[in-house]
Amino acid sequence: MSFEALYPRVTRTRRIEDLCGVWDFQFDPEGTGEESGWAKDGLPDPIGMPVPASFADVFTDKTSREYTGDLWYARRVFVPGEWRQGNVDLRFDGATHRADVFCNGQHVAFHEGGFTPFLAHLNEVVRWNDWNLVAVRVNNELSLGSLPCGATWTSPAGVKMAVPYFDFFNYAGLQRPVRLLASPIERIEDVSFVPAIDGPVREGKRAAAHVDYVVSTTGAHEVEVTLVDQAGVEVARSQGVEGTLTLESARLWDVRDAYLYTAYVRIVDGETILDEWYDTLGVRTVHIEGHDILLNGRPVYLKGFGRHEDSNVHGRGFDPVMNKRDFEIMKWIGANSFRTSHYPYAEEQLYEADREGFLVIDEVAAVGFMKSTKNFLDAAKAKDGKLPNFFEDPEVLSQTLPAHRQALRELVARDKNHACVIAWSLMNEPDTSDAAALPYAEQIFDLAAELDPQGRPRSYTNVTRARAGVDTIHHLADFMMLNRYDGWYVLGGPRMHEAEQVLRDEMEQWHELEPDKPFVFTEYGTDTVQGMHKLPSVMWSEEYQKEFYELQHRIFDSYDWVVGEQTWNLCDFQTGEGIMRVDGNKKGVFTRDRQPKMIAYLLRDRWTSIPDCRD
Repeated sequence: MSFEALYPRVTRTRRIEDLCGVWDFQFDPEGTGEESGWAKDGLPDPIGMPVPASFADVFTDKTSREYTGDLWYARRVFVPGEWRQGNVDLRFDGATHRADVFCNGQHVAFHEGGFTPFLAHLNEVVRWNDWNLVAVRVNNELSLGSLPCGATWTSPAGVKMAVPYFDFFNYAGLQRPVRLLASPIERIEDVSFVPAIDGPVREGKRAAAHVDYVVSTTGAHEVEVTLVDQAGVEVARSQGVEGTLTLESARLWDVRDAYLYTAYVRIVDGETILDEWYDTLGVRTVHIEGHDILLNGRPVYLKGFGRHEDSNVHGRGFDPVMNKRDFEIMKWIGANSFRTSHYPYAEEQLYEADREGFLVIDEVAAVGFMKSTKNFLDAAKAKDGKLPNFFEDPEVLSQTLPAHRQALRELVARDKNHACVIAWSLMNEPDTSDAAALPYAEQIFDLAAELDPQGRPRSYTNVTRARAGVDTIHHLADFMMLNRYDGWYVLGGPRMHEAEQVLRDEMEQWHELEPDKPFVFTEYGTDTVQGMHKLPSVMWSEEYQKEFYELQHRIFDSYDWVVGEQTWNLCDFQTGEGIMRVDGNKKGVFTRDRQPKMIAYLLRDRWTSIPDCRD
């Protein structure tokens, strides 16, 4: 496994230089920057651009905001001479949607996929103890070979435009941190941890437990692993690239009650440490048994949200302040979980979830699996609609499937050790209304099982277009996730009362098809304008949103095999323009600037009264 899977750490053998800040930036609409020498000589007419950030909302003109094509970042980086005895790498936590990296005019890396990290190795091209030009060509065009999926249209004037098959804005750029890393030649490249509970859970959430591990290195020296508790006391030790850490009385990681150990991994040569890396580790287990999702053997009830990495001006750029605010409002409302809709979130978000004890359904950026620019409406159409099935297109097999498989490999490699990650969401709202979806989905589900050493549950979000009796892949899922908008996109307005029976009838049919699986509602909600009040209610009013949620909750509470509710969405978020969207999607329980709508108080009353676990 490649080194980019490891989160950067400063240790006795590793160093980091943060390269976040203002970079040179320039659009390249003709795609001629490389042949014009931009990678070697720098950008000819740059502006300053903050990193990390989406570039779009920095601008005040529409052409720049909507720009589609090649765009360049560049800056000069000083590389210390004392690092020449080891490896020097650039780590990009995310470059959306693809990137070519150059150092001093030499191409050093290419990466496809905007939401997982990658490295550019610099040793062969770097000028030691001197300044070096780093240039990055990023491209944000959409296609069937990109995740998320979409298309790129070129106007008669030759201007490219993104055509998303998904309902959120196509933010792009260097949206996550960039770092310069120094590490030893013989180094740790990957670590996997698999915790297990060996005895009954005792008072204080303690139990006998063990953690199996596997370490990959670039050399042949001895490996040792130690586990340290929160007081700094060593509690377990093992040697070898594979081994077991035994804990006679482990403090378990639990929902909204996190306890984290620190695992130190070292390559040693006698008393000399050749390389050292560490990470936090929660001891917990996740299983599905009958209708229950079990955490440490206890059934959990998921309360929370689908979310987006989205905020004013930053766009999808990582913002630690906004990240912290999101966790604070989720805690205030009584939530215990979220899904990383519709792409892997920044690693810092998962570390925060580890610390706070949130349960995360981790989602691959496999969204847009329906060839529609009105997917939020077409997703609700019956199968007999005229929309072609996505999986019947030969290009989906030749382009989308390989990209999907690689994105899944990188997601699991990055996130496999996080205690907070309890399940994988392998696709969001794919058009599974046709048998053509099945062979595609089988490959993805099989790969997920092969990749994850912890064997977490796998699922996908089922869309209204593929209701019970129509969906062709539900038998692959370990538990079912339903996105339903009956009462909004279907039977909205004065017919909302009909929606309840429609959804109840479907739930009964689902139970006949999947009598032994738990179900989680992973999306439900209505667009609502904060402060819009109507008596009687009308669509878009806060009263209508409240009535809709009350309807949904009556349904959830009717079935003991419904074990979770994750509403759509935590906050209002930006989308492309259109007559169905007023400056974005307004389904948030909170506004885009993280203030509560009226519905937040109803949810807070409900979720604070529902236990996280059942005994």
